Amino acid sequence: MRLLRLAIRNYVSHARVATHPGVSFVPARTYCLEKRRAEPSKQDWNQAVSDAEKIVGYPTSFLSLRWLLSDEIANVALQLRELVGSNHPLLKTAKSLIYNGKTNVQAWGLIVLLVSKAAGYGPNIEVLDEDTSSGVLHSQRALAEVTEMIRTSYLVHQGLINLQKLENAGNELPNESDMIRGNKIALLCGDYLLGSASQEIAKLRNQELNQLISSSFRDLSEANFIGERDDQNNPLPSDPRLKSPESETNMEEVDSMDIDNLKAMDMKGVMGNPEKEWAVRHILSAGSLLGKSCQGALKLAGLDEDLQKQGYLFGKNLALAWQACIDLEPFKFTTIPSGAQFSLVSAPVLFHLEYDPSLYEEIKKGKKTVDDINFAHIHSEILKGPGLEKTRNLARKHCEQAMKVLNQLKPSDARTALQNIILAMQDI
Repeated sequence: MRLLRLAIRNYVSHARVATHPGVSFVPARTYCLEKRRAEPSKQDWNQAVSDAEKIVGYPTSFLSLRWLLSDEIANVALQLRELVGSNHPLLKTAKSLIYNGKTNVQAWGLIVLLVSKAAGYGPNIEVLDEDTSSGVLHSQRALAEVTEMIRTSYLVHQGLINLQKLENAGNELPNESDMIRGNKIALLCGDYLLGSASQEIAKLRNQELNQLISSSFRDLSEANFIGERDDQNNPLPSDPRLKSPESETNMEEVDSMDIDNLKAMDMKGVMGNPEKEWAVRHILSAGSLLGKSCQGALKLAGLDEDLQKQGYLFGKNLALAWQACIDLEPFKFTTIPSGAQFSLVSAPVLFHLEYDPSLYEEIKKGKKTVDDINFAHIHSEILKGPGLEKTRNLARKHCEQAMKVLNQLKPSDARTALQNIILAMQDI
């Protein structure tokens, strides 16, 4: 409850500033953005996000006052207190919701609103739909909240853990009360957010948008069925020694593999190719949702289909660049803490396996559980190889592609804020 009260107090303090009749955001916004332009080589992530929030006029997260005061969210907060001290992954997910860093999922709604404001809207949009305090449409703000709800529900559901082996399914569970409670909270909380997101999308009464966001639901589901997984459903990379000739790298194929984003992605020649495999995994689990949300925001604005498609490409490339930067985080230091783990399907791992396939023998030990893998050994080997530099190039590539889309828009404070966020993302 203390966390809940703190979140409410922080929200209210922001809301007072955003709605006070004697306060204008223009001078602060202009000062901050001019300052960022003056120092383009060095960007701070938290500062870039803070500047961007001032542009849209108020905190953008779905964790707004109306959500924090709902009985459902308050009940979840109470239940989470019971898990403190346990090792359930749901606690880590909850922390990521309030952590001010590059992994904070609450920035997704902000991205959608900035894209909306930067692109503007068509002449046929009713003035009543515009939120004059932020310069975006009410429907676009609703879509931004939906984006965060879907993303959060996906991450919460990823926190479910298997408490028994498949051969014991249906038998009585062992006495793991905290783990069972954590699974129940994760399942119900994720379902609640997903159901609420579906309800909010339906209220917008836009069939094409409904179809677009529904296809992102499909992509999120498919992300959980790519390649091998251990008994705890953690993803494992494919064996690079078994890749087919079709999986040879083709940069044009990688960039256009989802050219028709309403259809399921073609998996031919993907597994065993580090960049293709990485791209497919993260387009399905992240890029599709952010890209289609940006595309949907421009659809709500009544803009032409070509610009809508550019919105999708911006969101997709931004999500991939974001993920590449996150993948580099565990390798910022020469050693990792004892017992620490990192994703085995992250870009540095996949690129290194192509360079040194023998490391796959260590990864194979994790078929039952990743706890059997020597992560310190994998970490030290990756530091010696080309995987980190290739991952940095991957992040730069997707940042450049996102910037290319932004450069097609008219100069504005929203466009500058998006550019600053991209620059800050690369400061790792």
